[in-house]
Amino acid sequence: MKGIVFTEFLEMVEKKFGYEMVDTIIEKSELESEGIYTAIGTYDHSEIVQLIIHLSSETNIDVETLIKEFGRYIFDAFLNNYPMFFDASPNALEFLKSIDSYIHVEVNKLYPDATLPSFATEIKDDGSMEMIYRSERKMSSLAFGLIERTLEYYDEEYTVSREFLNEDGSRVKFTISPA
Repeated sequence: MKGIVFTEFLEMVEKKFGYEMVDTIIEKSELESEGIYTAIGTYDHSEIVQLIIHLSSETNIDVETLIKEFGRYIFDAFLNNYPMFFDASPNALEFLKSIDSYIHVEVNKLYPDATLPSFATEIKDDGSMEMIYRSERKMSSLAFGLIERTLEYYDEEYTVSREFLNEDGSRVKFTISPA
């Protein structure tokens, strides 16, 4: 997993819960990196899982809520670091549709070792969109937060629902419907 995910996660923890919380969750985790991350580095996915589980334990906020809030948070880092992705899309659905065909292609050019989730999209006749998320990391809550924040960014009124297509959460269908 790319380091930007780790650096942004720890930044979010510091802003919302304080620097002491960052230290606490790093100390409670068994991290090969020892909690030292760079935005361009690559780290084992299990490290972010440990950090999130310990944050959940310390804050009494469930894991899925924390991951979803992190998705909303990291959106702004992506917006600041890669504004061209957002400028290329006139609306939220076009942006979401471009994730696999444009954004992830460009990300892989920058970071060839990145392992990204995949999103198959289909716009329906009723103006809704179905997105099928696939990832062995099973972090659809992160995608959920990113989708919600995307809709806010483009100032568009949609509702988002999520349906697990398999038990382990590696395949999830998001339905984004006009409000």
